[in-house]
Amino acid sequence: MENKNFTATIEVAQSAKEVFNALTNVTKWWSKDFEGSSTKLDDVFIINHPTQHYSKQKLVEIVPDKKMVWLVTDSTLYWLNKDKQEWTNTKMIFEIVSKGDKTVLHFTHEGLVPEKECYEMCEKGWDMVIKNWLFYFITVGQPSEEMIKAAEIRNKYLEKKNFHRTITVNASAAEAMKKSTR
Repeated sequence: MENKNFTATIEVAQSAKEVFNALTNVTKWWSKDFEGSSTKLDDVFIINHPTQHYSKQKLVEIVPDKKMVWLVTDSTLYWLNKDKQEWTNTKMIFEIVSKGDKTVLHFTHEGLVPEKECYEMCEKGWDMVIKNWLFYFITVGQPSEEMIKAAEIRNKYLEKKNFHRTITVNASAAEAMKKSTR
């Protein structure tokens, strides 16, 4: 049977050790909305974009310079219509292989399959995060401008989303509604 889990692969000129170390620096390539730790076995961290994405990951496997596995222990993808916890109990697997003077990083989101409601959006998101933001961080050593810009846009959106206004009018509810629709 064909493996339908989402995958993405990048190849870089950095060593396996450099790639592995970059993975532990989640705020430099995935999200600055990070809480917790992601460096040693059993570490737990949260990525939280209020009203959009919440996921709690546990580091369940580490083979230094070769492999890292995160288990999603809790999640909410607020934008889904059916099962907002589609990521819960999925795994994010990073496998690192030296190939001559290059290093190949193979990412699999085990359980993220085309049948999931979130697949299409998550496929686009992971492609951007792995093939652009993580690739850039590994090769340049700093977060990509696109990642920084995405965080700024998200924060501005959230500021607007949380904006409330209260007005007081000297009219009946029916009169006020009638005037507000003009």
